[in-house]
Amino acid sequence: MNNIKKALVILFVLSAYSGYAQSGGYDKLGMQAMMKGDYKGAVAQLEKADAKTPSSPSVLKMLGYSYFQCGDFENSIETYSRLITIKPADYSAYYYRGKARQNVANDPKESLNQMRENFYQSAIKDFTKAIEINGEEDTQLLQNRGLAYKDYAIYKSYKIKKKVEKEACVALFNNSIADFQKVLTVQPLRKDIISLIDYVKAQISSLK
Repeated sequence: MNNIKKALVILFVLSAYSGYAQSGGYDKLGMQAMMKGDYKGAVAQLEKADAKTPSSPSVLKMLGYSYFQCGDFENSIETYSRLITIKPADYSAYYYRGKARQNVANDPKESLNQMRENFYQSAIKDFTKAIEINGEEDTQLLQNRGLAYKDYAIYKSYKIKKKVEKEACVALFNNSIADFQKVLTVQPLRKDIISLIDYVKAQISSLK
């Protein structure tokens, strides 16, 4: 279990004993549903808890995560944004908001198609903030930012018309490689990361 998920599990357990009266017990029911993997059920309970205690960090954290697991990325983004307003140093909130934004960018609804670049940029900023808070020893954060740089670069590569656009695209690919190489510094035997680096280098070569 990675560090982010460990931290979330601890929070979920603790939340069962905090804010019970204020939320009418819906937070506890939501946490129990989450532990069973019933994220839709968790959302139903946690939305009720959120209505009663709209500024509860533990409720927002569980709700944002449940939305994410249900594939409701837009509501996950909104919920984690509220959590960040209350707890701006919570690196996991930036991490999951970044992942949600990246998922929207990679599989956009038609109505959001024109906003893809903004979602990629925002995802990268979220991962960067999470890294600033938690440090570069967290390879999961580095890996996800590297993936976001890669996906953003691929998206931009389809629109290259000028030399400056090509240079910007290559810079994004190089940022991706840099993050993957930092992962290998900590975990040198990661074959998946080595394959990703080779893939990104091939993408750069295809632009020449």
